[in-house]
Amino acid sequence: MPRHRSTLPTTSELEILRVMWTRGPSTVRQVYRTLAADREIGYSTVLKFMQIMTEKGTLLRDESVRPQLYRATKPRRETQRVLVRDLIARVFGGSSVSLVMQALADRKASPEERKQIRELLDSLDGKDTGAQGRPAR
Repeated sequence: MPRHRSTLPTTSELEILRVMWTRGPSTVRQVYRTLAADREIGYSTVLKFMQIMTEKGTLLRDESVRPQLYRATKPRRETQRVLVRDLIARVFGGSSVSLVMQALADRKASPEERKQIRELLDSLDGKDTGAQGRPAR
């Protein structure tokens, strides 16, 4: 039976996507230089990954210009949503609560992060909180 090729980005592909989301459309050399600033990696390795990502539909290649420009096919938020859904399904048995509880238990959230979490929960509950954190009337 042939192996199903995952459309989810690998760790290395995510590194390339982070560069693409930050820089916007980029050449292989630009991506390579960005990645090589932080770790040892070969130009041909980056090129091969970007070719694979193009085949998978993760990147689009503009062949009308030289050097060719690549860009991510999906925005960061959409890719994050797909990865989180997959993680919740495979690791947490479909439970978003388990994921959130594990994330918060594993690393202490800063006061600003806790404020953002409260605001998100309030918006999901349909509440409009006033300046004092109490529901507005």
